[in-house]
Amino acid sequence: MTFATGTGSHPGADQAAYDEALRQVLDVLGGDGDAGPGLPYVPEVPGRGAGAAMTGRALALQTGLDVDLQPAGWRLTGTSGSPGVDQRRARSLLLQDLDALEERVQGYAGPFKVQVAGPWTLAATTERPRGDKVLADHGARRDLAQALAEGVTEHVAELRRRVPGCTRVVVQVDEPALVAVQQARVPTASGWGQHRSVDRPELAEVLGWVLSAAAAAGAEPWVHACAADVPWALLRTAGAQGLLADAALLGAGDLDQLAEAREAGVAVGLGVVPTHPAPTVAPAEKQLAERASRWLDTLGLVPGERFGLVPACGLAGVPAAVAPRVLQALHDAARRVDEA
Repeated sequence: MTFATGTGSHPGADQAAYDEALRQVLDVLGGDGDAGPGLPYVPEVPGRGAGAAMTGRALALQTGLDVDLQPAGWRLTGTSGSPGVDQRRARSLLLQDLDALEERVQGYAGPFKVQVAGPWTLAATTERPRGDKVLADHGARRDLAQALAEGVTEHVAELRRRVPGCTRVVVQVDEPALVAVQQARVPTASGWGQHRSVDRPELAEVLGWVLSAAAAAGAEPWVHACAADVPWALLRTAGAQGLLADAALLGAGDLDQLAEAREAGVAVGLGVVPTHPAPTVAPAEKQLAERASRWLDTLGLVPGERFGLVPACGLAGVPAAVAPRVLQALHDAARRVDEA
């Protein structure tokens, strides 16, 4: 059965916005359980501040490295086991969100998804203690990835505890910066140069630590990359069991790689709702279903449980009233694809 889900983020700037996003996700996607297309997830509301945004959220998950928040962004500070006030706030916010989740999922039985920034995106958005990105330091980027892998293991266990009716956990690893890392397009601190590219074996190995940690914890690791020229085959080599892509950025080579992945049993989520620029009205379910069906027909594939419909990227930039309508359109379009 074709699945429908979101990629994580929702609009808003306070805890009430998170509570509303959680209600929307569960109402729209959580009513089917294992019998329908909905794949509910832990929403993210990055408008609440740095601790709720992608990088801060991932750094809150890991416990092996201390970080603090500087004007330039998050920065590693050491391994003393004494997290700074900003890191403690980020962790507190995450636990608060999980508390709210636990209260609302009573009686739910079915799959559940959680999102986390990937190791290469973290390396490209986190500073070293003495400045510049973690990406510039071979040892630091490996330490950060290993700490993230340990955090993912603990997070999967925590999610299972909070959602006792969860039948399957999906860990969506977000890697929007991976292509920039591979192609030497991450700027240095001075802004006058770019960090050197990372070769494919290391890209796969480091990402693989996080994906393997999720799999070892009993979860299904997916990778979401809303960029052009994503090395989909490399993600599969690293251990991705699901791939989420922006349909508008897919070329012929991407389509071939994703078709091969689907035939090999890898889940493929097609980002049929553009999010840049953010939509101001909800898409029509019929149009979404037709777009997905054309993609399947072009590649000679058929709908099924390893194929799904998602937004291209997060919904943080859409109007608050539009976000739940996007989810509803995706949900209804997934049903329409199967019926067709």
